[in-house]
Amino acid sequence: MQEQHRYITPVNVTLAAVNAAVFCILEALGDTSSATFMLAHGAMYPPAVLYGGEWWRLLTSAFIHFGISHLLNNLVLLVCLGSYLERAYGKIRFLILYLVCAAGSSLVSMGHMLYTGDLAVSGGASGVVFGMIGALLFLVLKNRGRFEDLSLRRFLLMMALSLYYGFSTTGVDNAAHVGGLIIGFLVGVIFFLADRITRIIRR
Repeated sequence: MQEQHRYITPVNVTLAAVNAAVFCILEALGDTSSATFMLAHGAMYPPAVLYGGEWWRLLTSAFIHFGISHLLNNLVLLVCLGSYLERAYGKIRFLILYLVCAAGSSLVSMGHMLYTGDLAVSGGASGVVFGMIGALLFLVLKNRGRFEDLSLRRFLLMMALSLYYGFSTTGVDNAAHVGGLIIGFLVGVIFFLADRITRIIRR
């Protein structure tokens, strides 16, 4: 694969385009920096999920962003990290990973809000980004400290800086980040075990 095309993988690019399209539509309709507007258009808010039965918000909230900088920060990481994972897992498994991390990180975020009592309207693909980091961490560890051009030291530094930025910045949903990281790692483990079991059955 040529260097200039290494980040162009079909499912990942399509998902990034969906995020961008949703943002453009919402921005045309109203104010994406408004919690009230975003709540009306799919953001996650625990009372709406629990008492309104709107469980779809756990997924839709991962496709909406509060302002252009929020979108661009996530899209850059989605395109870069997702390309590694789509090459490693293939289209279907990568899509499963993406959606599980999206809904799972939102669920963790909701649980944390309910536990602390600090309820907020939330959205964004950062839980998915950290899910990708978790899945890549598993691949790096499984491959003895290197996966493609990712070394374990380089990867751990990136992960530590990402977590530090979240915990040192106000208004960041760190529960979704940590939840996504753990979920992504576990999905990577499940894919690995599924492959091992399949190989054993075929013998």
